Amino acid sequence: MDPRINPFSPGAGSPPPELAGRTPILDHAAIALDRLRNGLHAKSIILVGLRGVGKTVVLNRIHMLAEEAGYQAAFIEAHEGKTLAELILPALRRVLYTLNLKENVSDKTRRALRVLRSFLAGPGLKAKAGLGDLELELAIDPETGSADSGDFEADLSELLQAVGEAAADRKRAIALCIDEIQYLHEKEFGALIMALHRVSQRRLPLALVGAGLPHVRGLAGRSKSYAERLFEYPEIGPLQPSDAAEALQIPVRNQGAAFSREALAAVIEVTQGHPYFLQQWGYEARNTSAGPTIEIADIHRATKLAIRRLDQSFFRVRFDRLTPKEKDYLRALAEMGPAAHRSGEIAAKLGVKIQSVAPVRDSLIRKGMIYSPVYGETAFTVPLFDEFMRRVMPANP
Repeated sequence: MDPRINPFSPGAGSPPPELAGRTPILDHAAIALDRLRNGLHAKSIILVGLRGVGKTVVLNRIHMLAEEAGYQAAFIEAHEGKTLAELILPALRRVLYTLNLKENVSDKTRRALRVLRSFLAGPGLKAKAGLGDLELELAIDPETGSADSGDFEADLSELLQAVGEAAADRKRAIALCIDEIQYLHEKEFGALIMALHRVSQRRLPLALVGAGLPHVRGLAGRSKSYAERLFEYPEIGPLQPSDAAEALQIPVRNQGAAFSREALAAVIEVTQGHPYFLQQWGYEARNTSAGPTIEIADIHRATKLAIRRLDQSFFRVRFDRLTPKEKDYLRALAEMGPAAHRSGEIAAKLGVKIQSVAPVRDSLIRKGMIYSPVYGETAFTVPLFDEFMRRVMPANP
């Protein structure tokens, strides 16, 4: 078919034509948002899952739900190069200025802006070089004695409390949607958790909706012991076969086409139900099909094209970030198969002592390439990456 009208959308965070299998999670988030907006208790939410399962897509949809429910919602993407302050302070400034434009001037909002100015000027903020412009934009005197102690945890708690009070005064609610939240430093994550705890204790209408790799639960628990009571951790995983079939079948049916039963089964098997791969295979299969029915032969051709594209982009961009030692470590892990494996077994595969590869393993966890499902075990965060490693590094390390 003409690729210009192909309905599938293989891309990072790109919304699929049919968001199948995520209704329970979206309904849960909508209920939590409504409860919080109405002054009732609701836990913040952190979506947890591997790469390519659609966490960002779901987080974007929750961001839209929050806006539709009247929230002041900010979407923030964390990454290794920025601190928590650099990520959230510009968003908080935008939220407060928007609140301050509503009808009459609000004393609570004005105070929150002064507290934000104090936080920026305080001695505990390390990332001042990246926030100088923001400090200049806040043409307002600081709230001396508030959020300027130099204790990042205490100051962030005061700031979020002031922001929550401003929202409550305006009868509005705030949702901070943070993607890739596992990139936050453990101490920063602890400060954010502490601040959200204070906001929750005061029933203020401010919520966090985050998304991250599976080890984010451990990061939260190490940061603050009460994190398990503060957050819900919905699992975002591969789609069930029936949902995967809908994700493929509905978009092409809307164009008068269909996957044959055999073709549908073949795509679901090779992609293992991962949404990103379903979109890639669906895109290639629709392009290669000559008629309205996508047959098993189309899937065979699509598989070759999909793997080539993934090797050039989705997998390659991650591979190119690795050091030679990290590549060797992942190649050894790939040789052992896609499941989780003991750290000692990987070291033995490399022919070294476990202590010598511990720094490499830690670096790969920070880069989001691997995680520990249980203590002492290691698994890929990127589905099918073991197959890619065997293709790109055919010989054993």
